[in-house]
This record gives sequence, structure tokens and C-alpha cells, in this order.
Amino acid sequence: MNPMSKLICKFLFLIVLFQVFSPGIIYSQNLDVDILKGINPMYPNSQYWLQTSASAYWLPGAIVIGSLGFGYIGGDKQARNNGYELLISIGIGQLVSEALKITINRERPADKYPYEIFVSSVTHGGSFPSGHTALAFSTATTLALEYKKWYIVVPAYLWAGTVAYSRMYLGKHYPSDVLGGIIIGIGSSYLSQWLSKKLFKDKNKMDVHP
Repeated sequence: MNPMSKLICKFLFLIVLFQVFSPGIIYSQNLDVDILKGINPMYPNSQYWLQTSASAYWLPGAIVIGSLGFGYIGGDKQARNNGYELLISIGIGQLVSEALKITINRERPADKYPYEIFVSSVTHGGSFPSGHTALAFSTATTLALEYKKWYIVVPAYLWAGTVAYSRMYLGKHYPSDVLGGIIIGIGSSYLSQWLSKKLFKDKNKMDVHP
């Protein structure tokens, strides 16, 4: 079995594990709820955490556009390839997250515990895993794999961690939802890196040898 096949198999195996063990997570959630209660306030309307949560959508997009723009305008192939790698990572992570949300269909904590968990705004739909968290960790891990500089890696993961925390603070997700998002985000980044290396290595060979 080649490395690509092994990587895909590991990623699929991870998804299967989620499917097998998620019922236990969902129906044995005393610890999940206790941790969430300790994080979630009665009126979770802090602008800091609201904006941090929202940044999971616009910041990755800004990085992708900036990297691709710099790559094409400045003629920097590495920046261009990095932009595509991040885009692929985000796409994989969100596809897996949405598929699991629909399949598992876990009830949101504020819907299940309406007088114990409080939300900044009403959100329905699947709770497991946290898509915001998957998106943030897809971005942070891809940046860490691409640049390997502490001044990029540390801020990237600090930001991703605050996004994950914000989802619990705002009452949107259980801790296990966030953990699932972290694993999916990291896994999608490694899969994207492998795919990108194969894709762009072959393309660069074609550019050098027309």
C-alpha cells in the first residue's frame, strides 16, 4: 500500500471511530455538560468571544486569498501552492464535519439543557463536531506545516484554541464537539499536505519540462 492509500485509510478509520464511539459520547455526557457549565456564563454576550468565534470564517479566507494573490501577482509559486494547500485542507475538514453533523445529528447543548446552558444566539442543527473548531485547526495546522516558524505556529494555535474555547463559552458546543473538531482539523491538514505535495510537484515538473 502506497503512502497516499495509508493516509486516506487512517483518515477514514478516524471517521469510522467517530461513528462507533459517538453514541457513547452523546448519551454519557455528564462530564461534557459539567465542563461546559463551568465555561458557559448565563449571558454569553462578550464581544471578544463573539468576534473570536466569527473570525473562524473570515480569517482563513483572508489568508487563502492573500496567499494566492501574492503567489499570482508576485510570481511566487510557493505562496500560491500554500494557498491551495490551505484551501484543500479547509475543504476536507468542512466536508467531513458537515457529513458527521448530518449523520450523528447530536442535539445542541442549549436545546437539550435550555435552563442550564445559555447561548449568545439560537443555533439549531447538528452539534458534533464543531465546524468552527475544525476550520480553525485546519488553518493553524496547515500554516504550521507550511512555515514551521515559531512566530507563525504559536499565534496560529493560540488563535485556534481561542476559537475552540469561544464555541463553549457561547454555549454552541460541548467539549467533545470541540475535541472532534480539533482532530478533524489536524487530520485534514496532514491529508491536504500529502495531496498538495503530489499535485504541485507534478505540476512543477511540467512547468520545468514542457
